[in-house]
Amino acid sequence: MATLEASRTADCDLATDIHTANKAALKALRDAMVDFDEVSVRSALRAVIAPDAIIHMPHPFGDLTGPDALNDTCYAPLFEAMPDLERRDWIVMGGRTEHDNDWVGCGGHYFGTFVAPWLDIPPTGHLTHMRYHEFYRFEAGKVVEIQTLWDIPEVMMQANAWPMAPSLGLEFCIPGPATLDGILPGPWDEAQSNASCQHVVDMLTHMKKHPVEGGPEAMEMPRFWHERMNWYGPAGIGTGRGIAGFRNWHQIPFLNGMPDRGQYVDEITYDFFGDAQYCAVTGWPNMIQTVTHDGWLGIAPSGKRITMRSLDFWRIEKGKIRENWVMVDILDAFRQLGVDVFARMREFNKVRVPGRLSFPVGDV
Repeated sequence: MATLEASRTADCDLATDIHTANKAALKALRDAMVDFDEVSVRSALRAVIAPDAIIHMPHPFGDLTGPDALNDTCYAPLFEAMPDLERRDWIVMGGRTEHDNDWVGCGGHYFGTFVAPWLDIPPTGHLTHMRYHEFYRFEAGKVVEIQTLWDIPEVMMQANAWPMAPSLGLEFCIPGPATLDGILPGPWDEAQSNASCQHVVDMLTHMKKHPVEGGPEAMEMPRFWHERMNWYGPAGIGTGRGIAGFRNWHQIPFLNGMPDRGQYVDEITYDFFGDAQYCAVTGWPNMIQTVTHDGWLGIAPSGKRITMRSLDFWRIEKGKIRENWVMVDILDAFRQLGVDVFARMREFNKVRVPGRLSFPVGDV
């Protein structure tokens, strides 16, 4: 992975205006989703998203065009299932990538009382959380592209409806930054932002040295990662604490099943951007590897090469990565391997009575 060029941002003052303005442009939409109602959310989506914007959503939603398709296909059904739906951001950051694209990345949770089926997931009647990583590419003050991952398996697990293998890592409601500073208002600091990105890019370059160039020592992980780091993986993989937790609960089984990861970088495009002590990466897809050897996530090896979509955030503390939030479209990976997780879920839960719960939300 090439070194990030300092010249990728031509003018600090101009970049500051762009990134601060882009984050501000999203605020009306974020505010509308705090106390969610479909009319105000639809209006806010139309105000900031271009009519022909390309919208990449996780499986099973697929690709959409424009704000109304996003509302009708994704948000309206979620709101129907959780009538007291609310959005809680804990990261809002923006920056310019090495490809001169201007992105804003948001991380947080949707919360709501789950009272009606959603994607055939049976309702629980209880407060439910779903993590999101949502990335918005801006041009001239409008969103022209969105890349989003919602942790749908997390909702399945809370409904006791997850039909796949249990996670190796811990499953829980993922927290935001320990420093409570993830919503970055600006102005954009070019030097610190680029340094944060460079640290992450260097780390990933060293990661790919194992197992091709040697054992785990080739990655030099203590050089890049804080000894008390948290790796917040998606549901289905789970969270690991420290380098040992990351390796035991994610990296070792991942490499055992897909040892050729990181060897097809010429076939994919990454977009890294930084904002102060935070770095993010987006790409659709941004990983390619072949499922062989021991397989992965309980699925037998197929010898099939698959792509993956991963939208990630890192927080740098005293020159090392202290927290890393990772989202992967696991349902799409299963789809490529010939496994329909939703069909399996319906089979596992066919004796549960479908339909809306009888009690209204908020009544005493």
